[in-house]
Amino acid sequence: MEIARKHLRDTAIRAREALGPDARAPLEAALQTHVEALLARLAPTTLAFCWPYRGEPDLRPVVQRWLAADAARSAALPIVIAPGQPMTFRQWTPASEMVPDRHGILMPASGATLHPELILIPLNAFDAAGYRLGYGGGYFDRTLAALSPAPQTIGVGFELGRVDTTHPQPHDHPMHWLVTDTGIHRVDAA
Repeated sequence: MEIARKHLRDTAIRAREALGPDARAPLEAALQTHVEALLARLAPTTLAFCWPYRGEPDLRPVVQRWLAADAARSAALPIVIAPGQPMTFRQWTPASEMVPDRHGILMPASGATLHPELILIPLNAFDAAGYRLGYGGGYFDRTLAALSPAPQTIGVGFELGRVDTTHPQPHDHPMHWLVTDTGIHRVDAA
């Protein structure tokens, strides 16, 4: 099963990284529009998102506009404390000093720890039941299991990562919503 999951993950990442600027720009613009529409509908005051990595959609412009629209809003980025442990979420603003984490992904050098109401989670491969494949470290699944109250989860990725099944494992947490360049998809099973 892990071989099949690794193949799906690797295939989706390669396809996403292979998108040239001309192909990527309209997909990312559509995806950002859909994310903004869902944020307006769900109206969180605290959200978490991920710094773009390996060709993931860049949600920074969306989050910057969302923050600018209401001073009471807060955004955060996930912080990996240690392998095998849940992540925490550190407040982020466009003015935050950024430093690389152990994986080379930028994170705020300092800031308050926040408990997000909603998390925008990157999708590599994903299925219609809301299950996703990340990078295989299990960080989001451990984090989602530990957060109380549980946040709303929105999986965000390009439609090219959709597969028939991700072969979900018992510890996998389905997303509540999937947002791709094709639109907003509510996941009933979540």
